[in-house]
Amino acid sequence: MTGSGRHAVATTSVRRRVAIILGAVFAVFALAYLVDWIASAGDVPRGTRVAGIDVGGMNADEAERVLRDRIGPRTDSPAAVQAGDVRAGVTPTSAGLSVDWDATLKRVRDQPINPLTRLFSPFTTRTVDVVSVVDDAALARSVDKLSAVIDRKPLEGSVRFEGAKPVGVTAVPGQVLDVAGAKAALIDEWANGTTIELPVDVVDVTVHDSAVDKAVAEVAGPAVAADVVFTGRDGKSATLKPDQVGAVLSFAPDGSGGLAPQYNRDAAAALLAPQLASTEVMPRDAEFAVDTGFVRVIPAVVGDMVVWPKTLDQLPALLSNSGPRTVAATYEAVQPAFTTAAADAFGIREVIAEYTTGGFEYASGVNIRKVAEVVNRAIVKPGDTFSLNGFTGPRGTDQGYIESGIIDHGRPARAVGGGISQFATTLYNAAYFAGLEDVDHTEHSYYISRYPEAREATVYEGAIDLQFRNNTPTGILIETVATGSDVTVRIWGTKAVEVESVTGDRYAQTAPRTITLPKGDDCVASKGAPGFTTSNTRIITDRITRQEVYRHTRTVKYDPVPIVKCE
Repeated sequence: MTGSGRHAVATTSVRRRVAIILGAVFAVFALAYLVDWIASAGDVPRGTRVAGIDVGGMNADEAERVLRDRIGPRTDSPAAVQAGDVRAGVTPTSAGLSVDWDATLKRVRDQPINPLTRLFSPFTTRTVDVVSVVDDAALARSVDKLSAVIDRKPLEGSVRFEGAKPVGVTAVPGQVLDVAGAKAALIDEWANGTTIELPVDVVDVTVHDSAVDKAVAEVAGPAVAADVVFTGRDGKSATLKPDQVGAVLSFAPDGSGGLAPQYNRDAAAALLAPQLASTEVMPRDAEFAVDTGFVRVIPAVVGDMVVWPKTLDQLPALLSNSGPRTVAATYEAVQPAFTTAAADAFGIREVIAEYTTGGFEYASGVNIRKVAEVVNRAIVKPGDTFSLNGFTGPRGTDQGYIESGIIDHGRPARAVGGGISQFATTLYNAAYFAGLEDVDHTEHSYYISRYPEAREATVYEGAIDLQFRNNTPTGILIETVATGSDVTVRIWGTKAVEVESVTGDRYAQTAPRTITLPKGDDCVASKGAPGFTTSNTRIITDRITRQEVYRHTRTVKYDPVPIVKCE
């Protein structure tokens, strides 16, 4: 056999031995794989961790017990979340998150098929994520609540004042929670027992620290360097002190990365005006004084006032001035709202009507005198409508009214402001006989004997009002005189008409019902009175021509006053 032949035989032999060895190794490895597969069947793969909990190598039942014991309580415990620089908490059950145990445990039990994975499993970690059950609506609500805590607008750099010292305010970027990312992070990580990082979008500022430093150095600092003085008359002056500058000067972003100074002239005027008030003459409206038998005009006064808007036009320049910071205040004449000429032209010359009522108790008298004081000297311009409720405003204890007698459903009772209806009736009759236009009035439900039938009025704050219009070409003045026993209302103007009142007969009478109440302070016996219907006709004639210019009949139905027995 040649040398080449011997070499070929040897090579074949080596190959055969290698193949045998490899086959043996594969067989051993396959046998080991099969044995390991059989041995670990029903167990959790080695190195398996779920939500930070090591369950590798445990049998399935033991792993389920451990996971339920460890993860279960996390559903009711607040999970810490971090979003930017904000820490918060969210309870998984409130967020609609819980464990899908069937799906999670199936993942845990799945054995790896890859032989290399099984080979190296003792030295590696296999992480299995918890499968969550998600209530989308509850999760959305929880994320919305987190957004309310986490979201913030950017805080622009600015300048504030601590007394007379300007202090720069450092800018703070804003942040907005990434809602979709936050939901995904909560679903994926809530069960891990660790802090959940929620994604946020950062909202940058426009004014940075360099712009703040510039505003302090160039505007705020000079503004507090010294007093700013406004000189007035009579040797008086008004001073804006350095520690008051913060009430007047502020800063806002200018849209270009800088800060623009803002000057609050109203605040400056509030600080300065009282210091020069003694140098001013306030305008005063013309008024009417009622003397015996006539009305005279008290002349108006033209004011002489500091015009602060004009005076303060110089404020920005003064606050930045390194030299003198003193300027003269600007005074101007101020006309009164109601001039002497306007008062003279009103034509208030004489009493055109008056009416008096009486017979009230002490407490009602207090209220009547109070409302009469408020209405006294009221002016109604031609064409304007007078509203009693509108003119007096609230009529409660804060305004000085007290509790007094009223009629409630035909029975005597008490309430704050009782007696005002008597004043309303007196005023209504004065306006009636002055020939003024009746805009709105309401009679009592029950007839009260001290008032004229179908020619009386009641009022109730916020619901029932007395209104009449001045339909004359001149102004009118309402004069009131109230004593301890009666109240009189006079209408002053220029008399142009005569007024006649005709009261109709009573008819359609109705019998009162009887009410029996327990004896006591709350029961006031009453004999009652029948109800009836009647009317009143107002006839207005021209004072000069005697021609009738207006006629109106008003029909009124009064309810019967009940008979009250106290037993």
